[in-house]
Amino acid sequence: MDRAQKEKVVEELGQIFESSGVVVVAHYEGLTVAEMQTLRAQMREAGGSVRVAKNKLAKIALEGKPCESIATYLTGMTVLSYSEDPVAAAKVVVNFAKGNDKLQILGGAMGDTALDTAGVKAVSEMPSREELIASIVGCIGAPASNIAGAIGAPASNIASILSTIEEKAA
Repeated sequence: MDRAQKEKVVEELGQIFESSGVVVVAHYEGLTVAEMQTLRAQMREAGGSVRVAKNKLAKIALEGKPCESIATYLTGMTVLSYSEDPVAAAKVVVNFAKGNDKLQILGGAMGDTALDTAGVKAVSEMPSREELIASIVGCIGAPASNIAGAIGAPASNIASILSTIEEKAA
């Protein structure tokens, strides 16, 4: 890899570190290519990405970024998992690690907050952006449907009373 390629990788990693809601660092020593492809596919499905990069280049890219504290985790064979959704990457990595002992979570960062292994697991248990939006919409929609039901109820009661009177008159 020549200097220009290294500079390009550092720039790409810098953009990842700035724009990601969460970055998870893990050791992947011993993972097969198929297992790594499975991790990548699961991450893509959740809206995230997986990146393997040289630790030295990643440390250079971290300089001056909000998540600079994760530089201490960049030793050995590390893989970076990241997503814009502050929960998605953590969920995928934690679920994958449960079924595969070869992936060991070291830590990560959520914005400028450093996360240890327990922190990454705690983030993975939080509801995702879509789940939060769905629950908020449910909360907003519930009172409206109750009001509509209350408004519609007297009309249906009057209609049933009128039909009963009509049947008696006939």
